[in-house]
Amino acid sequence: MSSLLERPLKSVKGKPAQSIVTGLPQVNLLPPEVRAARGLQSIKRWLVIALLVVVALCALVWLLAQSVASNAQSDLENAQRETARLTQEQTKYAEVPRVQAQLAEAVRARQIAGSTDILWKQYFDAIAAVLPEGASMDSFAITGSTPMEGPGAAAHALQGASIGNIAFAARSVSVPDVSALMDALDSIPGLADSFVTSVQITETEGFGVYYKIDGSVQLAPSVFSGRFEPVSDTTPPAGDAGADAKDEGE
Repeated sequence: MSSLLERPLKSVKGKPAQSIVTGLPQVNLLPPEVRAARGLQSIKRWLVIALLVVVALCALVWLLAQSVASNAQSDLENAQRETARLTQEQTKYAEVPRVQAQLAEAVRARQIAGSTDILWKQYFDAIAAVLPEGASMDSFAITGSTPMEGPGAAAHALQGASIGNIAFAARSVSVPDVSALMDALDSIPGLADSFVTSVQITETEGFGVYYKIDGSVQLAPSVFSGRFEPVSDTTPPAGDAGADAKDEGE
């Protein structure tokens, strides 16, 4: 029978011989229990791998949490030490608020005392600059307000209210133009209501004959220097106006 199976089949003309085994269905003769056991082993292997991965991830998360907790604890200890140090340092500066309060009072007192401060020289120079040609200044007399007292009365009825006035005496070798002199005095920033009280011919030894001019001019609030007040970047001190007037007069 084996020889019969091994004998080659006759081939049809034009077609190759085919094996009788080709194309036959195959049957798995293993018992179902064996197949189930093999599948269970594969599932167990994958479960073990998954369990190991989960354990590794849990260990990694735990290590990360421990690191974060350690850093937070270290930061807390550093902050507590810094707080203790600052608390100790604070006792060294317990006098600072008191000194600051005294300093603020001193600054305020200086502002009050200097509220009526005037840079007089620039106004004296400005008045001398507008005198007639050949004239010179003999004297100045100043009356004005103080931080504790208000301004005095005007020199005469034609002058309005002001913070003070400057009375001056000058001499001129020629007849002065009183109207032009008053206009020139009123043109000085911070000065107003100028008035020439008298013009007298006087003679002295060594100088000869001259005209003695007595007059006064009122002071406006803008003459206050303001140098003891907080400095403003946009507004120059009021006292600078007198310097400008001096330059114009020259």
